[in-house]
Amino acid sequence: MNKRITVTVNGRRRELNVDVRSSLLEMLREELRLTGTKQGCAAGECGACTVSVDGGLVDSCIYLAVWADGKTVTTIEGVASPDGALSDVQQSFIDSGAIQCGFCTPGMVIAATALLEKNPRPTRDEIRRGLSGNLCRCTGYQKIVDAVENTAKMRGGENAVTAHIIQ
Repeated sequence: MNKRITVTVNGRRRELNVDVRSSLLEMLREELRLTGTKQGCAAGECGACTVSVDGGLVDSCIYLAVWADGKTVTTIEGVASPDGALSDVQQSFIDSGAIQCGFCTPGMVIAATALLEKNPRPTRDEIRRGLSGNLCRCTGYQKIVDAVENTAKMRGGENAVTAHIIQ
């Protein structure tokens, strides 16, 4: 059974007929050809498919497409500027060496972007908590945390990330 939905994806209003059983991830990848969002676990555990829906983070692999009706969705393709220039978060990931295989990166960037919108001066512990729904098998997280910290500093949060547990 299909249902007609209207959703704004990366600033563009879309009307689609979607199978009521389809996930938001399937709709994004198969219907809209936005393949930056990755399917990792298909169970809402790894965060590779993280997108923003009305400003909140969701695992798009377990979020039904019909639930996005009337909502605003931002994917990794919507983080860069319209002219294709990378966002400061994306550039910090590159500059900090926070990208290895890159599979987790779209979800990490979406989560980091949302964290910095809500908390422009996070501590390292707050960064770790903000990214806790996203798993990475390559970098050991240090460079990912560094990338978010560097973005906060570049944005003017010079006192950001001063409190953390020394391990």
